[in-house]
Amino acid sequence: MLFGGPGAGKGTQAQLLKEQLGVPHISSGDLFRHHLREGTPLGLQAAQYLNQGVLVPDEVTIDIILEKVMSMPVEEGFILDGFPRNLRQAEALEEALARQSRGLDKVIYINVPEAELTRRLGGRFTCRQCQAPYTISSPAEAGAKLRCDQCGGELYQRPDDNPTAVRTRIEVYQRETVPLLAFYRERGLLANVPGVGNIDAVNQRVLAALGPRSRCQGVAGN
Repeated sequence: MLFGGPGAGKGTQAQLLKEQLGVPHISSGDLFRHHLREGTPLGLQAAQYLNQGVLVPDEVTIDIILEKVMSMPVEEGFILDGFPRNLRQAEALEEALARQSRGLDKVIYINVPEAELTRRLGGRFTCRQCQAPYTISSPAEAGAKLRCDQCGGELYQRPDDNPTAVRTRIEVYQRETVPLLAFYRERGLLANVPGVGNIDAVNQRVLAALGPRSRCQGVAGN
């Protein structure tokens, strides 16, 4: 499980693991943004919560994520990024996987201090086209780098990365999501990976934590 606070680098590591392990990546954030772009009822419903940096209601989140997860062939496995985010969601995922005689192989906690999370989120930009993440350290740099290096798409800052929303997101994470560490520790799945450092260094720590089961059945991320 790629577990960690907002801005810990879960999405970046999930993309690397997708390429390295050949395991499909399911991102709850991407699924919600897809519905938002398409103007579906679910997207409109989720937008009001995402833009404030608070959690989308469980009944909405669980239905859309589990529909996708349960559609994945058992032999393929998955990397789940952005779910579960609270105990109710974790229990729903566990119960759904048990019905298919499946389970998570590892819960990777990317451990980043709160002060660093705040700094990262304040300078985080995203490509509108391919969703690649960028960290912009200053307004001047933002003005000079408005295009994605990968696809040329426009870079923008998501509404939930503004300072007020960032504070709310971190508070919600501490209150709702951090208790899941104990939930997965009790199940013998938790691995603590320091998340400060360059992307490649963190990636090597993640791979080491996965160990010999790197070609895993399921790696969930939150």
